[in-house]
Amino acid sequence: MTVPDSHHPQPADPALRRRDFLGRTAGVAVGAVLLDIVATQPSSAAEPFGARPVRTGSGLVAGVPAAVSGVTVFKGLPYAASTAGKNRWRPPQPAPSWTGVRKADTFGDAPPQASSTLTMSEDCLNLNIWTGARRSRERRPVYVWIYGGGFSAGTGSDPSFDGSVLAGKGVVVVTINYRLGALGFLATSELSAESRHGVSGNYGLLDQIAALKWVRENIAAFGGDPRRITVGGQSAGAGSVDMLSMSPLTTGLFQRSLAESQVRSPSDPELRYLGVSLRKMDTALQQGPAYGATKGATTLKQLRALPWQDFTDGASLKDESIDTGSVAKPPLFRPVVDGWVLPAGYRATYDTRAQNDVWYLAGNNLDESGAVPETAFDYWRRTGYPDRPGAPPVHVTLDDYVGAARRKFGPMADEFLGLYPAGTDDEAALASNDAIRDNSRVSTYLWGTEWTKGADRPVYTYFWTHRPPGPDHDIRGAYHGSEIVYFFGNLYPGTQGWADQDREIADTMSSYLANYITRGNPNGPGLPRWPAYSPGSPTVMEVGEHYGPMRVASPEKLGFWQRYFATQEAW
Repeated sequence: MTVPDSHHPQPADPALRRRDFLGRTAGVAVGAVLLDIVATQPSSAAEPFGARPVRTGSGLVAGVPAAVSGVTVFKGLPYAASTAGKNRWRPPQPAPSWTGVRKADTFGDAPPQASSTLTMSEDCLNLNIWTGARRSRERRPVYVWIYGGGFSAGTGSDPSFDGSVLAGKGVVVVTINYRLGALGFLATSELSAESRHGVSGNYGLLDQIAALKWVRENIAAFGGDPRRITVGGQSAGAGSVDMLSMSPLTTGLFQRSLAESQVRSPSDPELRYLGVSLRKMDTALQQGPAYGATKGATTLKQLRALPWQDFTDGASLKDESIDTGSVAKPPLFRPVVDGWVLPAGYRATYDTRAQNDVWYLAGNNLDESGAVPETAFDYWRRTGYPDRPGAPPVHVTLDDYVGAARRKFGPMADEFLGLYPAGTDDEAALASNDAIRDNSRVSTYLWGTEWTKGADRPVYTYFWTHRPPGPDHDIRGAYHGSEIVYFFGNLYPGTQGWADQDREIADTMSSYLANYITRGNPNGPGLPRWPAYSPGSPTVMEVGEHYGPMRVASPEKLGFWQRYFATQEAW
C-alpha cells in the first residue's frame, strides 16, 4: 500500500517511489534488555500464546506465530461494529460478540480510501496485537500505533508497522484502523442534529478513542498493562496523538504520547497546510453540504444511501479557504474543533493548561516539509511541484525561492533573504533546505515550550537524519516517514540493500522506543544519552546518522523565527 506523504512530494517516476512493503522483520538484533518488563519467568513457563484462546469482551480469540520467535500476533480483532448503513457518520458502536474461538490469522478490512490493492469495507474498525507474553497475568507496557496518510489513507495492517521486534523487546504492540476522508470527517447540520452533543465531523477521532477504550478493557488478557499505555503515530497519526492528548475524552486512557512529524508550534504557518491544521465548526458545516452536492446528495438520507466507493476521494480534495503563505493547501477532510472531542485548538488548549498531563516524545525529519537532498535538485527542477493536498512547495530555483520568500515573510522577507542568501539556483536550493530545516527544529523546540506550559511530565524531542538505502536515497533522502521502519525495527524487504549501519540504527531506535514506552524515558544501557527537553536549551536530539543534542538554529536565526512566528495567527 502506498500512503500519501503530506510533507514531501512523491517522485513522478514510479521506479523512484518508495517501496512501501517494509514489514516483517527477521533477524534484527533484539538489543538491550529493558529494566521494567517482567524478566523473571520460571524455566517451565508456558510457550507464547500461540493457538491458546484469549478471552476478550466479544469472545475467545487465538493468535498465530509472528515474524520474531516467541511473539504471537492477533490480526483483525473488531473493536467496534461495522460503520455501514445506519452507523455511517455515527460514533462507533460496540463490537459484535461471537461463539467459539475466533482464529485471528487474517488482517481485517481497511477503511475505504483510494487504493487498488487493499481489501476495503465499512466494516473496518479492527485492530492487531503483537505480544511476547506467555501468560495473561504479565503486565507489559503497551504501544498503540496510529497511521498517517493525511486522514485520507492508511491502514493498521501496513507491514511497515509489524510489531514483532518491539514485542520481542517486551512491548505489547497494537495497530488500529479508523475511518478516513469524508466517511471519517464529514460535518453537516443534519449530522449535528443527530448527535447528543450537537456536533459532527470527528468520527475518525472517535474511532481512535473507541480503540483506546477497547485496549484498556482487554489488553490485560494479552499480557499488557492497561495502566501503561503509549499512543504513537506519524504524520496525520502524529497529529492524532496531539489531538488525543488534548481531548478530555481520553483522560486516563494513556500515559505517554509519541509523535513522528507534524507536531509544531501553533504559530508556525507550516502547520496550516498539513492535515492536522484543524477546521472550525462553522467552516466544516459549510464544506460538508457542498461536498454532498458534488455527489448529487442534498440530504443525509441520500448520503447514507450512496455506496462507500463514492467517498474514497479525500486524498484529492484541498481546502482552498486556508491561507498558508504558500501554494500549499491542507486536505479538505480533517478533524474539527467541535467543542466536545476537541474543545479548542492548539494554542488555546496549551494556554489554558487543558491538555492531558502525559509524557511526550516528538520530532521531525531532515528531508521533509519541502527540504530535499542535494542529489535531487535537478530531478525536482525537471519534474516540478506536485499539486496535491498537504504537499509542501519545493524551492530549487532562485526565482521560485525569492518569490516564495516574499509571499511568505512579507515585510520580513529582506531579513530572511539576508539570513539565507542565494544568488544562483543551486544556492537557492541549499538556502531553502537550510531555512526549512531550521524552521522545523525551531518549531519543535517552541512546541515544547508551549506544551510544557500545561504539562509537568518530561518531554523528549528529536531530528531524524538518516537517509535509507534503496531507490529513494538520492531523490527523497531522509523523507517524511523514512524513520518508521527504524523505530519499529523492521528492515524489510531484503532487496532494499540494508547495510550493517541500518541494522544498528534499527536496533538503537527500537530500543529507544521500547524504553520510552516502558518507562517514559528513551535512555538505557548501551544507548547514546538522550537529554530531556528544556525550555532554556534550544536543542533537539539528532538521531539516525548521528546521536546527540544539536542546536535548533544559530542565535540570530532562532531570533528571526521567534519574531516571525509572533506575527502569525496561532492555530
